[in-house]
Amino acid sequence: MSTDTTPAIRTPHLQTKLPAVGTTIFTVMSALATEKGAVNLGQGFPDFDCDPALVQAVTDAMAAGQNQYPPMAGIPALREAVAAKIEALHGYRFDAASEITVTAGATQAIITIILAVVRPGDEVIVLEPCYDSYVPNIELAGGTVVRVPLTPGTFRPDFDRISAALNAKTRAILINSPHNPSATIWSREDMLKLQELLAPTETLLISDEVYEHMVFDARQHESAARYPSLAARAFIVSSFGKTFHVTGWKVGTVAAPASLTAEFRKVHQFNVFTVNTPMQHGLARYLADPRPYLELPAFYQRKRDLFREGLAGTRFKLLPSEGSYFQCVDISGIPSASQLNESEFCLWLTSEIGVAAIPLSAFYGNQFDQRVVRFCFGKKEETLKLALERLARL
Repeated sequence: MSTDTTPAIRTPHLQTKLPAVGTTIFTVMSALATEKGAVNLGQGFPDFDCDPALVQAVTDAMAAGQNQYPPMAGIPALREAVAAKIEALHGYRFDAASEITVTAGATQAIITIILAVVRPGDEVIVLEPCYDSYVPNIELAGGTVVRVPLTPGTFRPDFDRISAALNAKTRAILINSPHNPSATIWSREDMLKLQELLAPTETLLISDEVYEHMVFDARQHESAARYPSLAARAFIVSSFGKTFHVTGWKVGTVAAPASLTAEFRKVHQFNVFTVNTPMQHGLARYLADPRPYLELPAFYQRKRDLFREGLAGTRFKLLPSEGSYFQCVDISGIPSASQLNESEFCLWLTSEIGVAAIPLSAFYGNQFDQRVVRFCFGKKEETLKLALERLARL
């Protein structure tokens, strides 16, 4: 007699490691923008092409057979170019061989840093509002997130609260300048104060500087590399995707002292190992001419000024945009927004006006609502003009 011994088909139950994480607001708003035919000024990516010379440099690398695994830390030519750029701009020399690593974008860089240095029980300070990957990264590493708000309205660092949060358990503090989402930048005085606070501690600094070349009105980007006492304890994160309008390439870098880089690379080699070869060669070649990144502030300031001029005729209250390619606005003066919170307003704006934005509350753990939403002006001029035509109806 035969019996059916086929086991039951069952997917084992999995307890989530990130119970608070669901679909991000960026995914929701972009999907709604597509559905409604709205101008998507929500998600932060350009809708224009990069320099054809950069594409040609990558194409040439592919044609030359540079398509196999590169060194784990990145090709020497690119690491040397990055070290030279940092020294030229900020006066601090990182060793290309032992202190510069090429990463699969800035998001991978940040989670790799956190996995390398944060242990269960360690605390990591994040300054809210903040980019949405920071907190889940810390939680995946078993660390404790310590949320310190930037000053509401101005989004300046509150050093009294930062100082109060620092203790013997603080493994790292994560800062971001130019800042996403508020478009503010840290000043020299801010960096000096941070240097003073951290000097007597064992706290590491994770400095997210992906918008480093988008600083306006003749201001200067205050990189952690400009401050030797900060550079000595910092992981400095940069993004070629943001700088050269190629966000889909996912190539970035981390600069850090040799001892910190050694720990970073232990994790890097096992979560991505290395980064695509022809793009590294193309970027190394392209960096030989500094003009593309030196001219970037003026390029984006023209877009910012066009967008701000158009918004000045609406009921939005413009907040300062000192850096990045974002513009935040206060919606309190919009009659249609009077009964809506930030998230509801963004849904309404996308569906009824045809322009997508992002609520600032999405960047806070407690969904703090201060009647502010964020637009991205890193778009073609015609895209911005179309958005402004629609926003003029408010």
